Amino acid sequence: MAVDTFVGAKLLADKTTIITGAARGIGAAIARCFAAAGSLVIAVDLNEPAELAFSIEAEGGNVVPVALDVTDHELVKSTIERLAAEYAPCDILVNNAGIIAREIIENLSYEKWCSIMDVNLNGAFNMCKAVVPFMQERRSGTILNITSIAGKMGDITASPAYGTSKGAVNTLTRSLARQLAKYSITVNAVAPHAVETDMSAEWSQEKRKAVIESIPLKRLAHPDEIAEAALFLVSPNARFITGEVLNVNGGALMD
Repeated sequence: MAVDTFVGAKLLADKTTIITGAARGIGAAIARCFAAAGSLVIAVDLNEPAELAFSIEAEGGNVVPVALDVTDHELVKSTIERLAAEYAPCDILVNNAGIIAREIIENLSYEKWCSIMDVNLNGAFNMCKAVVPFMQERRSGTILNITSIAGKMGDITASPAYGTSKGAVNTLTRSLARQLAKYSITVNAVAPHAVETDMSAEWSQEKRKAVIESIPLKRLAHPDEIAEAALFLVSPNARFITGEVLNVNGGALMD
């Protein structure tokens, strides 16, 4: 079986990708990367990511911006069904939508805990639940979850809610990989750490310096580097990889 050439190839030609949390940061980088690889990108965010769509279209990409609250189970289901009818069933799902909290356990409210779980974990579940029937029917598909180093080793710069939610998504990744393999559906995750996004921009200079010092490669990641790892895991070159949670963290965690 021939393996597609990675560099410069339209690896995702004729594929439809849904990306949540696509308006900025890692999600926007993945959307641009996948559009450049030939996919129709359905860019989902709480508010329609019109600016992202404009920039992708200006680069010759094919994109559909969609406003969607991933925590609304029924709305997610009806929206995925509508998009499948209007465009094409989802070939690739990227669950990137996420929120973070910084409070330590003493200051973390129950309401904040629940909101983190609702977006980061329940949102991923809702999206998977909605797209899986279409993938099962065609006996093909790829799901990629964007998690975090905190999901493997506990929270470092965030509240215990964030890492717990991401650890749960890591387990969801492996569970679905086992369940859906018989349909030739692969399910993987990318676990970044310390990326140049709005989240890391909240750090003080002291914290930023400490985080960089703790990373063997001595720098933060660029969102494009996470996108490139994501592209590999959803591409034909990774067709025999499933249940993997890939570290993209500059060596901060080697497991």
